[in-house]
Amino acid sequence: MQKAIRIIAVAGLALPIFLAAQSSSNVTLPQDKGADKVDVSKYPADQQKGYKVFTDKCSKCHTIARPINTTMTTAEWNRYVKRMMHKPNSGISDSQGKTIYDFLAYDQENRKDKNPSAFFKSLSDEEIEKLKAQQH
Repeated sequence: MQKAIRIIAVAGLALPIFLAAQSSSNVTLPQDKGADKVDVSKYPADQQKGYKVFTDKCSKCHTIARPINTTMTTAEWNRYVKRMMHKPNSGISDSQGKTIYDFLAYDQENRKDKNPSAFFKSLSDEEIEKLKAQQH
């Protein structure tokens, strides 16, 4: 019984720390302050559905403005989506990850690549850590 109480107590103390460490919203990136919607009305139907999956899943952990206002190569988007899929509690299945990647690649090519100066280049982990340090 005492062992169970100890486990519950330790878990209760560790959970807030764990959740804070997993949150990527504890830093505000320049991208977060940009547009938080994409007009997908002229996108193909499958990309419109992909946008819905993208917004539903990706807004769980960070602002949806972040990826909407970030420009990456298709290889970078692929790596980024896989990275997000492996985050605890992302809830992104393999098929949803593919749908999200397909949307991001399509959006990159059809919206961002036409006006790259209107978007932010993705930040490295080191650049994000520097922003965190400045904001705290």
